Amino acid sequence: MSEEPTAVPGAVVLLQIADLLAPLSARFSAAGHDLAIVGGPVRDILMARATTNDLDLTTDARPEEIEALASGWADHVWDVGIRFGTVGARKGDHHLEITTYRSESYDPVSRKPEVTFGSTLAGDLSRRDFTVNAMAVKLPSLEFVDLHDGMRDLAKGVLRTPGTPEQSFSDDPLRMLRAARFVSQLGFIIAPEVLQAMAAMADRLEIVSAERIRDEFARLIMGAHPRRGLEVIVQTGLAPYVVPELPALQLEVDEHHRHKDVYQHSLTVMEQAIDLETTHEPVSGPDLVLRLAALLHDIGKPKTRKFEADGGVSFHHHEVVGARMVKKRLAALRFSNDVVDEVARLTELHLRFHGYGTGEWTDSAVRRYVRDAGDQLARLHKLTRADCTTRNKQRAAALQTAYDGLEERIARLAEQEELAAIRPEIDGNAIMEILGIPPGRDVGAAYDFLLELRLDRGPVGEEQARDALLEWWAQRQG
Repeated sequence: MSEEPTAVPGAVVLLQIADLLAPLSARFSAAGHDLAIVGGPVRDILMARATTNDLDLTTDARPEEIEALASGWADHVWDVGIRFGTVGARKGDHHLEITTYRSESYDPVSRKPEVTFGSTLAGDLSRRDFTVNAMAVKLPSLEFVDLHDGMRDLAKGVLRTPGTPEQSFSDDPLRMLRAARFVSQLGFIIAPEVLQAMAAMADRLEIVSAERIRDEFARLIMGAHPRRGLEVIVQTGLAPYVVPELPALQLEVDEHHRHKDVYQHSLTVMEQAIDLETTHEPVSGPDLVLRLAALLHDIGKPKTRKFEADGGVSFHHHEVVGARMVKKRLAALRFSNDVVDEVARLTELHLRFHGYGTGEWTDSAVRRYVRDAGDQLARLHKLTRADCTTRNKQRAAALQTAYDGLEERIARLAEQEELAAIRPEIDGNAIMEILGIPPGRDVGAAYDFLLELRLDRGPVGEEQARDALLEWWAQRQG
């Protein structure tokens, strides 16, 4: 029996890093420059989190000097952003970002920070985002520097800023979203004065580029506690500048028209989908597409809500409207085309299962379900299961049984047929040869006919497919 892995004490990790960096710090010292480990790596060492190969360092050396000093020691050195004072380096499996002491601030109308290089470690730490990230370890002495009680805040799990939160968020408004991300990733809580400043300054996010917002939002979604982080951005008013469709799900519910709280339902579906990442085959690590789909699957409901005469509420075609909204929002956030298309497809298909009813789907309907889901079938299974938030235990159990039944039918059909790649027995070249026609629309129509035949009947064999094609063509010509 293998033993459970044990956490490596922070002191041991620090000594290992110091040994790795000793030749580099000696180079900086010989050149008259300081060098220190700073920010997230120091925080993570103190939290005894899993060791990381990504290290952040800071120095009084200017970027050109950093490049010269790192070259010859590192396996590779590159320009991360010279004008921002950052040089990248790789040593073995470790990736380093070495940054000149600096302070960042935004022009009131600019999307890009203006950088001023500093001359002291104290000045650099004072302009960091939060106190838990404003601690440093000097090299090679291993002197611990904590000028803003970061250790105290780390022990309490509280996010505070080294200076006033207003100054910190003026320097870089993205820090407000980063606070929510740390709530999700690390389980921190946000100090009241910081929350207050976030709510008062939320509109400053308007000047931050979509790409930077996307990256923070994605990290928040992929954290251990994304619901907490999302609740922060909704409560502070940041969400309208990130994903405005989320707070829009907080539909008012009056005493005559009762329906689920769509906002809370969406957060719960996301949490249940996260549980299924590791409990339902195929298991996976944190899945951005699944989490986004679970969060956004109902964003079409506000636009499609209708109060019915019998006192009920309907959201007809909200999955179709929602898929369009998903595409628009994720594209605006500069997510990749693959992510946009995959989340939109899952949104559009998330209700399809409910037509399964009592398990009376034909094999043809099951094939179409698989065909439409395509390479998103495994995620669709998880999303559909996660979308059950009813408190009625009997109904929940019935739905789970139905899910199991559909997945079993898909598995049985998959053993008999090539469900993962449903296609006719006859391809386009054969169609042209059999019908004696040139390339064109008729070939496409014939292929679509054969595909529908395949979906309806399953594999029929090349001979039957040929006979059916000729009969279809004769009727079409007559």
